[in-house]
Amino acid sequence: MLRIDGLTRRFGDTVAVNDVEFLVPRGTMTGFVGGNGAGKTTTMRMIMGVLQPTAGRVLWNGREATVADRRTFGYMPEERGLYPKQPVLDQLVYLGRLQGRSAAGARRTATDLLDRFGLGERLDDKLESLSLGNQQRVQIAAAVIGGPELLVLDEPFSGLDPVAVDSMVDLLREHTTRGVPVLFSSHQLDLVERLCDQLVVLSRGRVVARGTVDDLRRRGRVLHRLIVGGDAGWVRDLPGVHVVDVDGPTALLDLGGGSAGTDAVLREAMARGSVRELAEVVPTLSDIYREVTV
Repeated sequence: MLRIDGLTRRFGDTVAVNDVEFLVPRGTMTGFVGGNGAGKTTTMRMIMGVLQPTAGRVLWNGREATVADRRTFGYMPEERGLYPKQPVLDQLVYLGRLQGRSAAGARRTATDLLDRFGLGERLDDKLESLSLGNQQRVQIAAAVIGGPELLVLDEPFSGLDPVAVDSMVDLLREHTTRGVPVLFSSHQLDLVERLCDQLVVLSRGRVVARGTVDDLRRRGRVLHRLIVGGDAGWVRDLPGVHVVDVDGPTALLDLGGGSAGTDAVLREAMARGSVRELAEVVPTLSDIYREVTV
């Protein structure tokens, strides 16, 4: 398990990361989201030991992470770090050997990874000859070539087409199934919502929200949509009901907490005629993101 405990990083008078705390449990996928300059990349660099924290700790399995621990972490940096003029397979084998794999084992794993990403015919091509999307595939392969115990990925889905995204998702789920914690940053909130067991939202260097997608969506204002057989304008006269909008037979209502308001609206609607729908309208992750990062 990865635990981030009060991480802070200052650059002169600028506080880029301010007392950040969160957990990435074994076998889970954690989405790390926030706007540009929120502190995501700086936090990831501190996790990997690329930057030293001004304060706080990175804990791995209950103790402070060491250099030896970090050698078992797979990392995809924001600024891709492969060699443009070196053949794809050769550099993956080289990186695998740096992480303790035998030459033969690294070659097998690299070949398998490139095959599953549709690059089996490009093994001997120089990296610079590949499209940006295919270079991204190779970078992903480099992050997992050593059989990592933790994956830290900075915008891993950037530049990938839908087929490559699906292949990447399958690869990450194979790792979480084996108990590997995965932390990745992304601006693609729909993808984060679909994939992640939990989210950590950063704004101006601070954690402003964390929890499961459902937890975060439920923390926002939950409205109700009412659709009746006739005009729904009568809802404006109901006591204790805040009407957000009415458009013919459809009304968007804020009924507050609990079921009393819902029951009262339903009784009144049924007394006046047919009821087509009375349902919760839960905020989207994008709605919550905008709310907590303002």
